Amino acid sequence: GDHRDLHRLIRRQRQMCIRDSNNTINDRKLKEEALRNYLSGSGLAAKLLYDELQPHLSPLHPDSPLLFFSGLLTGTFIPTASKLSVCAKSPLTGIWNEATVGGKWGAELKFCGYEGIIIIGKAEKPVYLYITPKEIKIKDAQEVWGQDTYHTSQYLKEKHDSEIKIASIGQAGENLVNISSIVIDAPHYRLAGRGGLGAVMGSKKLKAIVVKGNLKPSVKNPLTLKEILKADHQNIRNYTKGLHQLGTAGSVEVREYTGDLPIKNFARSRWQEASKITGQVIIDTLFKKHYACFACPIACGKEVKIKTPPFVVHSPEYETVAAFGSLCLNDNLDSIVEANDLCNRYGIDTISFGISVAFAMEAHEKGFLNQKDFEGINLEWGNSRAIIKLIHQVAKNEGPGRLLGQGVRLFSKKVGKNSEEFAIHAKGLELPLHDPRAYTGMALSYATANRGGCHLESLSYAIESGIPLEDLGYGEDNKLDPHTSNGKAELVIKLQNYMNVFNALGLCKFLLFGRIGPTKVVEWLNQVTGWNLTPAELLTIGERLHNLKRMYNVRLGINRKDDILPPRLLHLARNDGMAAGVLPELDKMLEEYYRLRGWDENGIPRKEKLKQLNLN
Repeated sequence: GDHRDLHRLIRRQRQMCIRDSNNTINDRKLKEEALRNYLSGSGLAAKLLYDELQPHLSPLHPDSPLLFFSGLLTGTFIPTASKLSVCAKSPLTGIWNEATVGGKWGAELKFCGYEGIIIIGKAEKPVYLYITPKEIKIKDAQEVWGQDTYHTSQYLKEKHDSEIKIASIGQAGENLVNISSIVIDAPHYRLAGRGGLGAVMGSKKLKAIVVKGNLKPSVKNPLTLKEILKADHQNIRNYTKGLHQLGTAGSVEVREYTGDLPIKNFARSRWQEASKITGQVIIDTLFKKHYACFACPIACGKEVKIKTPPFVVHSPEYETVAAFGSLCLNDNLDSIVEANDLCNRYGIDTISFGISVAFAMEAHEKGFLNQKDFEGINLEWGNSRAIIKLIHQVAKNEGPGRLLGQGVRLFSKKVGKNSEEFAIHAKGLELPLHDPRAYTGMALSYATANRGGCHLESLSYAIESGIPLEDLGYGEDNKLDPHTSNGKAELVIKLQNYMNVFNALGLCKFLLFGRIGPTKVVEWLNQVTGWNLTPAELLTIGERLHNLKRMYNVRLGINRKDDILPPRLLHLARNDGMAAGVLPELDKMLEEYYRLRGWDENGIPRKEKLKQLNLN
């Protein structure tokens, strides 16, 4: 009976739609074995992309595939089961990329009866996809080509239905900007932000994907699951009250205090003006209302009021506040909100953009760039209007925007003069706004993350800051010193394996702050699928996925030489604050990490390890 129920679930729900240059659409059925081995989301996408990888192809070549895959649990009533992974070879880094995003689009794709979409080829003219349970159509998008994501959303909702869910690109993606993003659910903006996948979508002349469905994913034991979730929802809410009340930007001041907040392109130690741009100020002065992604009990999203149309916009997240604020010494909160809204409309990654602007400001300060190089734009620290002007130019891929839009790695190569020492990236992906000198495990996490500089591949700073996760051995009595290298390799490996599972299941990583460990996640998974996985088996799937993505990168030439960080973060210690004098011992941590991973000294997974993980 269990097998028949699972077979029906797979037959109904686990499909992929394939689109190519011949305007053909095909369904491909998925086998249970594939789901058990890779789950879905970025897990199954990694398997498919690895199998189809042609290393010589540019990410923007028509034959390079672009995958949209919802998590295995996305669309169910599991807490935070909203996530979608967009996966491809990155035009920014040239390696593996997964951009995971919340909102409601991923669940709506499931309601159409599809697990994911594989897009291959290039349309002759701008198009969008329209997907329902009954039909998939390729429609003319010339009316919205050249429009921002806000106006694109308005147009498509007026044409079809106000309840449709839309994934679209703005002008940055159309203009093939390396740091462009895919925008979900405008104007309740959520972005598949990192790695330039907006440009991949733009290269295929695909403006948007519209989904509208009514097929609810099957749940094996719904009554039992609902009973279990009563207490789980309350516990998650209790532990994440701060995220709900203030949003992610609520942590700005405490991160300045702990040394986690990057200041002046990671060169300065303290910044009193942090108190002017924190989430508390946003709530006190600009707040309109809270909102949540699909099935989320946390509701960290915020709407804020501005003085110009549309008058209500998405509030900037922590990463954006830090990128446009402390990183550039800009304490003008109104300008940060305006810049965030522009990036959402144009489809620009705020992390990559902020790092690139801070690099430009420092290069100008050192005399490597002048105002003539930037067409008269004043690159002095804290110039909020310069940030706004540069957003417009990046979106249009013109003037100085051509430099910034390439990403900081290529930008620094053009500037030269040893500027790569303060170009803050790993493997070409600009680092998020968490300083690895405050939490040294983040240095190892950034260096070994499969998509490059990414905090979400481990979130080790959460455990290093004292949040307990008993399942993985980090309880109240076993806290780690955030400033040493001891035990960090083991921590990062455990969390990378666990976070790989989150992306494959479609769960939000803020559940980590809600103290949800693998024991609870596997309980939810088993109630949905009827499987009988153990927590250890779940983490083995995560290990398989991390190794699979590493092997994708190995085929593209990645090895130990690439598992590095910018010199500034390894050799320039902060001189004040809680993290004063701390420098990560990256080489020491890497050696232990490779040994524990079962990789060789060059960072390549050994054959024995691949065989053990059924990847041989």
